[in-house]
Amino acid sequence: MKKLLNTLFVTKPDMYLSLDGENIVIKQKDEPVKRIPLHNLESIISFGYTGASPALMAFCAERNISIVFLSSSGRFRARVMGKSKGNVILRKTQYRLSEDDQECVRIARNFILGKVFNQKWMIERMTRDYPLRIDVAKFKEVSAHLSTLMQEIRKCEDLERLRGLEGQAAISYNKLLNVMILQQKEDFYFYSRSRRPPMDNVNAMLSLAYTLLATDVAAALEGVGLDAYVGFLHRDRPGRVSLALDVMEELRGIYADKFVLTLINKRVVNNKDFIKKENGSVLMTDEARKKFLAAWQSKKQEKITHPYLKEKIQWGLVPHAQSILLARYLRGDLDEYPPFLWK
Repeated sequence: MKKLLNTLFVTKPDMYLSLDGENIVIKQKDEPVKRIPLHNLESIISFGYTGASPALMAFCAERNISIVFLSSSGRFRARVMGKSKGNVILRKTQYRLSEDDQECVRIARNFILGKVFNQKWMIERMTRDYPLRIDVAKFKEVSAHLSTLMQEIRKCEDLERLRGLEGQAAISYNKLLNVMILQQKEDFYFYSRSRRPPMDNVNAMLSLAYTLLATDVAAALEGVGLDAYVGFLHRDRPGRVSLALDVMEELRGIYADKFVLTLINKRVVNNKDFIKKENGSVLMTDEARKKFLAAWQSKKQEKITHPYLKEKIQWGLVPHAQSILLARYLRGDLDEYPPFLWK
C-alpha cells in the first residue's frame, strides 16, 4: 500500500512559491517566510493568487508532486501534474468502457450503492448515539427508504434511472443533514446545497471539503494509471475530473459530511470564523481555513480497517485503495468493483 506523505497548504493569498535546491520557498513580497523540503510532500495546495515559479512546477511534475491552485473560497482553479505514468492498456480499457452505457451503469451503480449505504450508516449511527436528541422514528423512516433504493440501485440497468435513484436518495438524506447538527444551531444550518458561491456557513465548509476530497481522489487515480477526467457516472466535461467525482461519491457522506459535522458539533469552528459578503455568499476566514485544514490532515492520519481489503490503513489512503480496486476491475482481475462500505 502507498505511503501517506504530507500535503502542504498555503493559505495566505499573497504567497509566491519558488524552488531552491530541493526545497520549496514560500515568499511574501519577495521575502522568504518559509522553506520546506520537498521529499516528504505528496501535494501542495495553494489558496493564493500570486502563483508558483516554472522551476518549482517542473521539479514537482518530475517527482509526481501535484500542485493545486484554489481560490480564496476554496474553489478549484487548476492542477499542475507531470507526464502521465498510466498503463496505456488500462487507459484504453477505461476509454472504451466509458463509451458504453451498459458498462458505465455496471460500474457507476456500485459508486452510488456505496454512497447510499454509507449515508444510511450515518443515519443509523445517529439513532444509536443520540436517541434523545433526534426524532428516531423519522431517521428510521429515511433509513428504510434508503434500503429500498439500494435494492433498486443493485438491479438498475439504465444510467439515467441510476442518476434519478441517486437524486432521490440525496433528497432523503439531505433532509436529515440539518438535524445532525447538534450544536450552534443558530449559526450552522443546512437547508439545501448551495455552491458557486456557498450561501451559508455549512455550505462554505462542504464546498471546501468536497474540493479537497476530489483533489485527493484525482491524484490517487492518476497514481494507479487511470485518467481522472474520464468518468462513468459523471460525463466528460472540459476541466472536470469526472472519474474522481465518480469515486468520491462513496466518501462524500462518510468522510466529507461527517468531517464538517464533527467540526461544528465539537465547536472547532464558530460563527466568527465566517465572513458574509454583500451578495450573500459566505467565506471562511484565513484562521478558520487553517483550523479546517489542520483537522483535515489529522483526519487523514486516523487508522481504519478497510472493509474489503481487511487491511489497517489511514483514512487518507482510502482514495488510493479504491483507485487500486477500480484498476483491478478494469483489468479483469475482479468480477465487480467493490465500493467502500463503511460501518
